[in-house]
Amino acid sequence: MNSGSNASDFCPIEWRGHRLQLEYQWLGSAPQQAPLLVFLHEGLGSVAMWRDFPARLCHTLGWRGLVYSRPGYGRSTPRAADECWGPDYMHRQALEVLPALLQALGIDTQAQPPWLLGHSDGGSIALIHAAQWPQRVAGAIVLAPHIFVEDIALRSIAQARTDYTQGPLRARLAQHHDDPDSAFWGWNEAWLAPAFRHWTLLPELARLRCPLLAVQGLDDAYGTLEQIHGIARIARQTQLLELAHCGHAPHRDQPDTLLAAIRSFVEPWAGRQRP
Repeated sequence: MNSGSNASDFCPIEWRGHRLQLEYQWLGSAPQQAPLLVFLHEGLGSVAMWRDFPARLCHTLGWRGLVYSRPGYGRSTPRAADECWGPDYMHRQALEVLPALLQALGIDTQAQPPWLLGHSDGGSIALIHAAQWPQRVAGAIVLAPHIFVEDIALRSIAQARTDYTQGPLRARLAQHHDDPDSAFWGWNEAWLAPAFRHWTLLPELARLRCPLLAVQGLDDAYGTLEQIHGIARIARQTQLLELAHCGHAPHRDQPDTLLAAIRSFVEPWAGRQRP
């Protein structure tokens, strides 16, 4: 495992009876024993759409980083045109795809549990993964995560459909995804399906044991503060960060404030191995 390379590569995994190629990138030049931070992108995200935030954070912390594009996103294997994602698609990513990638890359999460940083859908995926394997995750940072479905999110996702079919969104996504239709429709159709209205992570939250920082912008068009307050009521170890003048992407809207907050949050845990 070479954590000093910043070039994208591809990792083969087996998933749902298919062999997929996942785009990934190592960040930082920290030694092998330094903590590893795995970045989990948003519902329309990819390696490229993180921009420079992961590299800046790894440099700030002196940690190693791993960024990857989930199946259907970025330069990873696209979603088949007839493949519909069900309400469990984030659970499948957390419980099937992420473990397969970590194993394929030779990351021993039992010997050295990684940290997870997820944005939006990626935040939800981080919570699901950490709840399922509490001894294999050192800590988690979730930015604008979803733990249940709010009307504000559905309105914004419906508006995104209009922006994609009638506005500039498809052209913007095409800069970051080999197949923008794969990325957009997999996410959009799943969220707007009637069955998704009852999706929730509340049962998983009680199983969280790792240190947890939950971040929400006060101007988020996809969720209210109840998303992170709901986490803290159940997982009492959660620290909350509410950011003014910040929408759905704290790492883009308030990067410097977020970098400082994460550094302060992880400092007591950075060199500590949890039992």
